[in-house]
Amino acid sequence: MRGLLLCCLVALATCQSVHYELSLNPKKTYEYKYEGAVNFGLGMPNLAESGVKMVCKVKIVGVSAQTFVLQVLDLVFEEFNGFPGKNGFNASPKLTQRIAAQLVKPFMFDYASGHVSDIRASAEITDTVVNIVRGILGFFQVTVKTTQRVYELEEAGIHGKCQSNYATEENTQTKDMTITQVVDVTGCREKAAIYRGMATAVLDKVSKQRGESVISTVRYVYTVKPTAEGGLITRAHGLERQHFSPFNVKGGSFKMEAMKEMVLLGVSDTARAVTFGPMESKGNLVYKFVNAEVNMPIMMQNLDDPVPKAAELIKNLAEANKYQIDSATTEDTIRLYQLLRAMPYEGLETMWKQFAGNEEHRRWFLDVIAEVNDARILKFLETRFQAGDVSVTEALETLVLSINHLQAIPELVEMAKMFLNMPFSKSNIYLWHTVVLSYGSLVNKHCAYYTPCPVNAVQPLLDMALQSLRNGNEADMVIVLKALGNAGHPGSIKTIMRFLPGVAATPVDLPPRVLSAAVQSMRLIAARDPHSVQDITMSLFLQKNLPTEIRMLAFMILFDTKPPMALVSTVTAHLQEEKDLHVVSFAYSYLRGLARSSTPDNHFLSTACNVAVKILAPRFGRLSYRYSKAMRMDWFNDDFLIGTATEVFMLRSATNIFPTEIMMKGKFFFIGRILQLLELGVRAEGIKELFGTSIPGFKGDLSFSDFQAVFNVLQNWEILPNDKPVLSAYSRASGQEWFFADIDKQFIHNIIRAVSPSAGKESPLWAVIENLKTGVSWHRTKPFLIFEVRYFQATTLGLPLEISKYYESVNGITVNAKAAVNPPLTESLGQLFTSEISLDTDGFIGFTKDFWVFYGINTELFQCASEFKSKMPLAIPWKFAAKINVREKKFELEFPPVKKELELFAVSSNVYAVTRNIAEPALAKMTPIIPNAIDSNDEVVHVNPAVVRPESDQFQMPNTWHPRAKMCAESNIYGAGICVESELRREYYHEEYPLYYFLGYTDVALKLVPAQAIKAVDKIHFEVNAGPSRHPMGTHQLLETLRRLSKEATQRARLSSDSASSVRGSHHSHHDSVMEALGSTPEAVFNIKAFAMSGNQKPEGYDAGIYYTPEANIQNAQLIVSQVGEDTNWKMCVDTIVTAHAEAKAHIRWGAECQSYEMSMRGATSHLPGSKPTIKAKVHWTSIPETMADMGRRIESYVPGMALVLGFSQQHERNAKQEVSASVVAASADSVDVKIKFPEYTVYRQAIPVPLPPASFPEFQHDMRNTTLDSFGRA
Repeated sequence: MRGLLLCCLVALATCQSVHYELSLNPKKTYEYKYEGAVNFGLGMPNLAESGVKMVCKVKIVGVSAQTFVLQVLDLVFEEFNGFPGKNGFNASPKLTQRIAAQLVKPFMFDYASGHVSDIRASAEITDTVVNIVRGILGFFQVTVKTTQRVYELEEAGIHGKCQSNYATEENTQTKDMTITQVVDVTGCREKAAIYRGMATAVLDKVSKQRGESVISTVRYVYTVKPTAEGGLITRAHGLERQHFSPFNVKGGSFKMEAMKEMVLLGVSDTARAVTFGPMESKGNLVYKFVNAEVNMPIMMQNLDDPVPKAAELIKNLAEANKYQIDSATTEDTIRLYQLLRAMPYEGLETMWKQFAGNEEHRRWFLDVIAEVNDARILKFLETRFQAGDVSVTEALETLVLSINHLQAIPELVEMAKMFLNMPFSKSNIYLWHTVVLSYGSLVNKHCAYYTPCPVNAVQPLLDMALQSLRNGNEADMVIVLKALGNAGHPGSIKTIMRFLPGVAATPVDLPPRVLSAAVQSMRLIAARDPHSVQDITMSLFLQKNLPTEIRMLAFMILFDTKPPMALVSTVTAHLQEEKDLHVVSFAYSYLRGLARSSTPDNHFLSTACNVAVKILAPRFGRLSYRYSKAMRMDWFNDDFLIGTATEVFMLRSATNIFPTEIMMKGKFFFIGRILQLLELGVRAEGIKELFGTSIPGFKGDLSFSDFQAVFNVLQNWEILPNDKPVLSAYSRASGQEWFFADIDKQFIHNIIRAVSPSAGKESPLWAVIENLKTGVSWHRTKPFLIFEVRYFQATTLGLPLEISKYYESVNGITVNAKAAVNPPLTESLGQLFTSEISLDTDGFIGFTKDFWVFYGINTELFQCASEFKSKMPLAIPWKFAAKINVREKKFELEFPPVKKELELFAVSSNVYAVTRNIAEPALAKMTPIIPNAIDSNDEVVHVNPAVVRPESDQFQMPNTWHPRAKMCAESNIYGAGICVESELRREYYHEEYPLYYFLGYTDVALKLVPAQAIKAVDKIHFEVNAGPSRHPMGTHQLLETLRRLSKEATQRARLSSDSASSVRGSHHSHHDSVMEALGSTPEAVFNIKAFAMSGNQKPEGYDAGIYYTPEANIQNAQLIVSQVGEDTNWKMCVDTIVTAHAEAKAHIRWGAECQSYEMSMRGATSHLPGSKPTIKAKVHWTSIPETMADMGRRIESYVPGMALVLGFSQQHERNAKQEVSASVVAASADSVDVKIKFPEYTVYRQAIPVPLPPASFPEFQHDMRNTTLDSFGRA
């Protein structure tokens, strides 16, 4: 009995000592087989993919109770680039050897209760290799709970501190436990991910709700065997899947699949201890990012000894792009950036000394060195500023790019402060502006990555602001406030308040331009501290004693904070009591624009604004454009997650007729972020005082007399004060002000003095002319990395996933010119008006833009990815001779004939599966993701991409689309033609809209090509004679043609219906006067010739004459174009009439003697008291060429579909044949009704919102009679 009891107790004790919590026995050696692989592609058959695979043995040996050593043995590294099922992985022995040299060394880590910590390795082991070890050790990071079947917790892993969801299941037979772990890698509290280059692209959380561009899932499955020491992992499998699209992933995506597996091979007693040398801590299990500035993803090159390589590359690029841009070499600029980032500071100084004496190489070096985005570029610029061995222009251009592309880390922000105190920075006003504004931009980037942003970063600007306020220096106040606006630091709010009346602690009385800069300095703070900005701007808006434009600016900034419904309601209530119509007009138009907005950032605000507009519309909906206005147009597409917005603001005041400020800005919305595009602004400080409250003689109808009235006022510019700018202008890019300038009275005086006809040899223009007489050759090439946007994320393998976009441009211009002035200048520039000027010139202007999107693994050792690559060259060469005779109003141009094909513009792109490795960089492989049909053994289905087939196999078989086209328009007169060539190759599945639009080969080109000419062309002659002159080509014949047309038109009018008698009479009298005028004055007021010259033979081409025969209240003009050459009688005759009552008519005939074809056009506006403003237009044709008719029928066939898309309704009815008419009626203050009549049907839409309401009609056209709307018919 005792024996039985003892056996039971032993069994019970043994059972209780077996547990599942993971642990390793320090006296044992564990050996696993490990395999990890990752691949990138579209996940569809017959499409190329890329990937890498790593297979090895992992040995874990105990050192102490909680310390273990990991060793990697028998490593095999393989690459894949090709088509799944047809190609396999290829071994990379050289790269394997390079990685194995580090992995074979011991790695130490602490391990307790299923958690890995404090990984150590020898100092020479790179972070990339340590991260691979982290990927292996990640299998041992498991929290096992036996008391719960399902549980969740936050724990550290390779992706960061993320939420894990566990589910456990025990095998009752083997007692093994299967653990499934799902990691939420999208909602990590501390995610192992980094953004670069996105600081100025504001995150839009609402846009995220409409769709994502990246979606990730991570799952692990473990088999754990219980032992007396603890749970032992016998098998583990990890799978990470990610979907990425430049648009919405719902419309097709690139796919990443990372898989790793570990299988226990055996457990043995440790025979002998592992020996290892000194080690240093490499951190915990969380992925550690490598400094990837040098590891640019779209190429791989040997970075050893970078200085001579970079120097040689600059020489090659300068030579290749010396006259025009060589598109084949522009990608090398990225290679050059990488070499510069890889070299030490001493290398930059060596290159500077080498290139400083060569103008072309010096320019290239200063342009590209801006991409060395760390402390080296700041030190280099510091040295240049101290030595003063760069010009102000060179310093300005290099500094603005360098600071804006600089890494915004605390050390570099602190280092950049030195430029604010250097004498060279203050040696030129524009350089000083650049230094101050650029530092503000750097602070803004710093605050985007470090929250809360330390106030010491913006402190120098705060000190400058207070100093300028104490000194009362207006110019200093403006520039530092603009810099604070760039910085957008919440800590600057209190300083900015000191400049604002009503919110400052002490009363301030500052000029409007300073107040304007102070209000606008809160534009970026609005997103970071909206409540503070709301309080300040609301207070300013309610101060009715403030200048009108300041209140309107405060209103703009207030709504930049995205105020809630309650605050919008408060503003609306105050607007109902507002007396200043400029403020009300601006606010109402601003609210109306937001109410119509469809962009995600205004999703909630537009609803509040819509309510406000409905409340305000009855009283303020019809304020004219004499008052301040805000205009907004935007759109957003959920499939693409892309949209744009454009805003224009015109700020006026009751005391000035001229606008105080005009601003225009645009925004670009993409994949959850908002990028502010180019913004332009003009502040008319002095001009508004010049114009005052009215302009003498200004009617407002934009007639010639209006322009003359404005010109008369501008002639009095000298009465403006000397201490105030006439005009101020600024420009912002990505929300950052980078340019600001005041145009003062002295500046205008200098320009006028330089170009005055009385100016002599002291004029800069005189020197330019003298240089042109001896010959001028000028060239400039400028490479520019427009943006470098990078996103890094850890993967389960310990390899860094990167999503990057690079946009590079190389711009160039070359001008060679030589001029002659006959007779030559001797006294003043005014002699040019009596001289003949000739100019011979050739040159080039153009650019090549390269764009890449990289999605894949990028380390300094290897890359595998899907890569989109696009190239867009524009090349416009010229060669011509020109003659200008001002006295005779004659201008001539002569071009050489087109002898060879010339590509003017092209766009080419493709998507590739790429693999590269540093051991063999020359063997990089790029396989087009979509193969040629002849390269594939799979069956390819050819269907129309616009048709979705209902068959069940539509999601299994791809569609291919391979259109090729060439369209040319050639002239056999000039021996030249324009061709558009295109080829696209797409292979897609129906659920991949819209991604498949861009996936595949694309090549579109616009070319100038030689054509077969009637005669050999020696040159092409173009001539414009703007003075009255007798027509040299058959004047009598032309006059007879006009007379005959006039008689025929009059006869037709007499045969028409009685209802059109008034039209008949007007045409009769008009054409009689035309005949009389032409009979007495057979001269063209304007003559244009375009001839192909062939030696002494008669020229071929066209000759056009314009005749002007005005009558009372009617402007008449006739155009006759004649083809010149042998055996030709082609002519075009155009008769136009513009009446004083906003009506225009044109009668066109062309063909043999203007007899073959005929059409007429008419447009008119009217607004009678009690009726709505109306615009009507009509096109009528009697006979037209068949090609023209065919094109019209094609357009007409598309109209119903397009009308439906645009919200128009369609009504089938028979309208007038051979006629299309349209009417636009102002239905309300901010909408119009549109109706378009075609011969077979009518399309119409009511209440179309318009950004420019026609409310100004009543103010200028109350007395306008209804000209011809009732008898609106044919000419």
